Amino acid sequence: MDASPNGIEFIVYKGSPDRRVVQGITHRDHLNGDEVLIRITHSSLCGSDEHYLGVDMCLGHEGAGVVEALGADVKTLKVGENVAFGYQRSCCGSCVRCLGSLETFCPSRGFYGFDEMDIGSMASHIVFRESFVYKIPPSISNEAASALMCGGATVFNVLDMFSVKPTERVGIVGVGGLGHLAIKFAAKWGCEVIVFSATESKEEEVISWGATEFHVTKDRDTFEHVTPIDHLMVTTSQQLRWPLYLSIMASFGTIYPLTFAEGDLKVPYLPFMTSGLRIQASIVAPRVICNRMLSFAAFHGIGAAIQKYKLDVIGIEQAMDDLREGKIRYKAVLSAGDQDEAREPL
Repeated sequence: MDASPNGIEFIVYKGSPDRRVVQGITHRDHLNGDEVLIRITHSSLCGSDEHYLGVDMCLGHEGAGVVEALGADVKTLKVGENVAFGYQRSCCGSCVRCLGSLETFCPSRGFYGFDEMDIGSMASHIVFRESFVYKIPPSISNEAASALMCGGATVFNVLDMFSVKPTERVGIVGVGGLGHLAIKFAAKWGCEVIVFSATESKEEEVISWGATEFHVTKDRDTFEHVTPIDHLMVTTSQQLRWPLYLSIMASFGTIYPLTFAEGDLKVPYLPFMTSGLRIQASIVAPRVICNRMLSFAAFHGIGAAIQKYKLDVIGIEQAMDDLREGKIRYKAVLSAGDQDEAREPL
């Protein structure tokens, strides 16, 4: 990063038309009043990052780092603090959604991939608005925090926003970046956690994270002896065989699609209607829930299972290749090489 009378310049890693990662430079003339300059120490990789690999934009939206400079109006942060940031960058602050702590649905929201395309977590630095920067609890390393800022926030949002009770049964379809965190959070939330996966070899690992049941879905036409599910988190990007899952949903149960899949969402009409089921759209968490997620993870010692890569062109491309080939178990974290002084990962 170069700070000079001409402004602030820093390195960014971008997509390109041939889907190769390229190194570039972005610039800010100065920090506006509520802006924070963060030196990035870690960036986690999300499956949605690959959607933007062919776009001339800075990649990454799950980051952690150290505050290096503050705009004149910043009040809650200090230089040298460890902080994290996620998918959302801004909102209007005054609409009915923002006033109700639902700024993720603000009509003027700023999201990764839609707003300020020249900044992201795969960079040497980032400039972010103070109100969308999160202090990292002392017991969580920057490395661990970066891996929670999208996947962790997305699955925790279901538990918190939709008032999942600890007496309810939570089903989780898929054991990947989202799914493995959903298991850990739901187990510590106090729920019975029922996992559905096509990979039989993951059972022992899943049970060690707190799951109470594990069901293999490959070549399965029915589930036998499965007590009805109250909440079903769909964390796989594959379209589900809906009749298989509707048959085990409790009446008035809720299904949460948490990833994007090709094609339309088509659900059999009769079993859906006769059981009074709901499909609830859910995206990343608003700020109040992001903060609660970090506090909950710190208190319960929840962290992602990670694989480490270097935060440079070669490291990003290797992580992308491994993600494509299904080799990551379960989150890729890119490191700038900084050390978290006296802070051990979860």
